[in-house]
Amino acid sequence: MSVFKIEKNNNYTVMSNYHLRDKNLSYKAKGLLSFMLSLPEDWDYSLAGLCSISKEGRDGIRSILKELQEYHYLEIEKVRGYPKTY
Repeated sequence: MSVFKIEKNNNYTVMSNYHLRDKNLSYKAKGLLSFMLSLPEDWDYSLAGLCSISKEGRDGIRSILKELQEYHYLEIEKVRGYPKTY
């Protein structure tokens, strides 16, 4: 499995075009993944955390995350001791 390394400099993020050119992904999935790649590494990547900074609803975010998981752009890990968010 590949790990994307992203360069972040004062309000700019440099990332590969790989996911942006993937015809299997919807524009929503491309946008959410690009946005997630721009966030700090210590960000709360939970469903609740993503919903808190988005106009998209919980079900919308959940379906986009499932799409990204289906095409192997992310792995979803359930952590014990935290409220179920996915």
